[in-house]
Amino acid sequence: MKIGILTSGGDAPGMNAAIRAVVKSANHNNIEVFGIKHGYKGLINEDLIKLDNSIIDNISERGGTIIKTARCPEFIQEKGRRKGLDTLNKFGIDSVIVVGGDGSFKGAQKLCELGIKVIGLPGTIDNDLPYTDYCIGFDTTLNTILECIGKIKDTDSSHEKTTIVEVMGRYCGDLALYSAIAGGGEIISTPERKLDFEGILNKLSKNISEGKRDNIIIITERMYDIEELKKYIEEKLKISVRGTVLGFVQRGGNPSAFDRVLASKMGVKAVELLIKDSKGRAVGIRDNKIIDVSFCEVNNINTNKDIEYNLLKLLL
Repeated sequence: MKIGILTSGGDAPGMNAAIRAVVKSANHNNIEVFGIKHGYKGLINEDLIKLDNSIIDNISERGGTIIKTARCPEFIQEKGRRKGLDTLNKFGIDSVIVVGGDGSFKGAQKLCELGIKVIGLPGTIDNDLPYTDYCIGFDTTLNTILECIGKIKDTDSSHEKTTIVEVMGRYCGDLALYSAIAGGGEIISTPERKLDFEGILNKLSKNISEGKRDNIIIITERMYDIEELKKYIEEKLKISVRGTVLGFVQRGGNPSAFDRVLASKMGVKAVELLIKDSKGRAVGIRDNKIIDVSFCEVNNINTNKDIEYNLLKLLL
């Protein structure tokens, strides 16, 4: 057996820890591991490198991914997938571990249909894969957001200002919800519980009338034009409002201890599954236990993850 590992889509802190765990676990079982660089693009372009201890030592604490990542529209086409299969056959690789999000998993399923044993690891800061409680990178990103919000709150308190903070998450509100709960956000709007401009205005007006003059409004990306929202509030309430888009600063940084351990456990589980001749499985964590489910189950689930509505009570 030879294993290939690739990281695909957006990078997530903890991907390197997953790579290290796969190599270490494979080496323990006398299995070679090849890093497929730049995701599925590396399959098409035959861009592979053999991974050994000299390469993966001391990478767990680093953010990003040492084997790089990219989005690859060519792999959506059958011609591209066939080229990827030819690359795997050329290198004698019969098993692949894919670390990424929902789009990466769809590619993994297609690769599995071509006869390759494929295991998926959930690596996405958005935490938007419903089959698993947590994805690799979510905890680190949450802590990065909390650090940023803490600094913003210091200034807001000093000047009695309101700030709209836009966080990542795509179609999932977990980052907004968790950061609001842990960071003291007063108003939250997520894809699962979207407030219109008037709804946000009414909550803010109520806070101000009760003496709360410094407020944090946390919103998930892609929901509003933040400048339009800012202007609307300023005109209606006659106050000064700041807008802060955290952007890609949320992706970077050294992974938290939780993400390093989670990624390592998942990496070991992936190798164990391949040794057992399993294929088409996605590794996750549920109720603090490492689990695996079929790609069919993952890709058939609605991509909108249920938000923890009980936590929203703390923000009312």
